[in-house]
Amino acid sequence: MARWAERVSRVRVVGTGVMGRGIAQLAASGGLTVELADVRMDAIVAAVQRLGEVFARQVAKGRMSAADAEAAMDRLIPVGDPLTPLQDCDLVIEAVREDLGAKRDLFAALEKAAPATTVLATNTSSLSVTAIGAALDDPSRLVGLHFFNPVPLMRLVEVVPGARTAPGLVDDLADLVRRLGHEPVRAPDTPGFLVNHAGRGLVTEALQVLSEGVAEPADVDRIARDVLGLKMGPFELLDLTGLDVSHPVLESIWAGFYGEPRLRPSALLRARAEAGLLGRKTGEGFYVYRDGTKDEPAEREAPKAEARPVWLAEDVRETLGALLGTSGVTVEQGDAPSAGAVALVAPWGRSALDAARDAGLPVERTLGVDPLGGFFARVVLAVHPGVDPAAGRAAWAALAGTGRAVTVVRDAPAPVAQRLLASIVNVGCGIAEQRLASPADIDTGVRLGLGYPRGPLEWGDHAGAGTVLEVLRGLAEATGDPRYRPSRWLAERAGLGLPLTGPGTSPASLLD
Repeated sequence: MARWAERVSRVRVVGTGVMGRGIAQLAASGGLTVELADVRMDAIVAAVQRLGEVFARQVAKGRMSAADAEAAMDRLIPVGDPLTPLQDCDLVIEAVREDLGAKRDLFAALEKAAPATTVLATNTSSLSVTAIGAALDDPSRLVGLHFFNPVPLMRLVEVVPGARTAPGLVDDLADLVRRLGHEPVRAPDTPGFLVNHAGRGLVTEALQVLSEGVAEPADVDRIARDVLGLKMGPFELLDLTGLDVSHPVLESIWAGFYGEPRLRPSALLRARAEAGLLGRKTGEGFYVYRDGTKDEPAEREAPKAEARPVWLAEDVRETLGALLGTSGVTVEQGDAPSAGAVALVAPWGRSALDAARDAGLPVERTLGVDPLGGFFARVVLAVHPGVDPAAGRAAWAALAGTGRAVTVVRDAPAPVAQRLLASIVNVGCGIAEQRLASPADIDTGVRLGLGYPRGPLEWGDHAGAGTVLEVLRGLAEATGDPRYRPSRWLAERAGLGLPLTGPGTSPASLLD
C-alpha cells in the first residue's frame, strides 16, 4: 500500500498572508490541490492574484513552463471560511498569527470539522506544539510543520512533534516535505525548535563582544563574513530581522531553557529595542539605512608609521610571514624580537597580552593576530592597553601593506572570530548532548535555515574539536562566565578523538 505522503492530493492552507501564500505556492507547484481558507474572502482573492503574478514571473524567467503555471493556478481553490467542510482534505496547514489562544481555538474547531483521518499541522515558529494541541480531544493528529520565509526559496522545513503527536506522523510529514522538493529536519518542541535555538550561538556572543567594547558592529560583521565565511554578519542579521522580533525571541528562548547561560541575551539589545532602533524597518538599528540601503562605515585606513621589522610567533611564521615578506616587510626569524621590532602573537583561546607574557615578549611591542581563517581575506589585529602606540601603528601599517583588509580590535580573552565560532559549535553540541535533535539534523537545519557555510558540528570537526574546546576553556578561565561552559558532547569527543557529527556509542548500541 502506498505511503501516506504519496497518497496526499488535497491540502487546505488556513491563512493567506505571506507564509500562507508561500506554502500554497509550494504545494500547488508540487502537484497538490490547495484549498485557500481565510476569515476574509477579499484576502483570499488578493492571495490568488498575487500567486498568479508569482507564477507569471516564474514563466518569464524560464523557471516554469506556461503549462505548469496554468496547472498550478488551476489547483488553487478558494473555499472561504476555514471551517468549510473538509471531507476531501488529507492535510490542513495553519498559517495564522502567532497567538496561542487563536491557534488553539482554530484547531479545536478544525478537529470537529475535519474527518479523523485528516492530519492537522501548525506552521508556528515560536509557540509550543504541545500547548496548541492541548485544546484538542485527540492531540495525536497535530504536528508542527515550520516553513521558513520565503517558503519557495528556503528549502528547510522543521517537523515538530508535540508530546502526544502520533509517532508515525513525523515520518509521514517528512516524506511529504521531500515530495514537494524541500528538506525536512526533525525538531524538538522546545523554545526556538531547532534552527532558532542553534542560531543563538552567533548572535548572543556577538552581543557579548559588543558589550565588552572589543569591536564595533561593523567590525564584528566584517570578521564574521571574511574570517568565518558567513553571508551576513550578526548585526546585519539583527537589523534585517528587526529588534522587535529578534529581542523577544532571544529572551523567550533563554527563559524557556530556565536561564541557560549559553543562550543569555544582552541588555544592550533591550535598550536599543526600547529606543526604537529596530533596524531596516525604522531606518536605523546597528546601521543607518538610507532609502533601504545600509550605510556601512568605511574601513579605517592604516596610519602612516615608520617601517619596523616584524617578529612572528612560530605557528604563523610560514603563512603570515610569506604575506609580509612579499610586501617588503622585514620578517625576523629568531627566537625573540630585536630591540626595535614589533612582535605579533597568534593566540588560541586567550588574550594577546597573556600570550606575550607567557612567551617572555616585550608587551609594549607585542600585539595579537587571529590565526583562524588563515589571513586569506582579512587580518584582525588585537591591541591591549599596554601597547606603545607607535608600535601599534607600525604593526597596522605592515599588515595593511599585504593588501589584506585589517580590522583593529581591543584585546580580549580570545579573538573575535574564535569566540563566535566556539559559541556556534558549543550551542550545537549542547543540542546534541540533550538529544533534542540528531547530529545530521542539527547540521542540515543550520546550513539550510541560517545559511552558514557548515553546520555547527561539521564546523567544529573542521576547526578541530580540541581547538574549540581550548578556546572555550580559555574563555571560561579568563572570565568565570558560565556561558563558556563546554558541552560534554564536545569535551568527550575531543578527548576521545571522535567526530562531533557522530552519535558515538550509547547504551542502546549494546542492544544491536
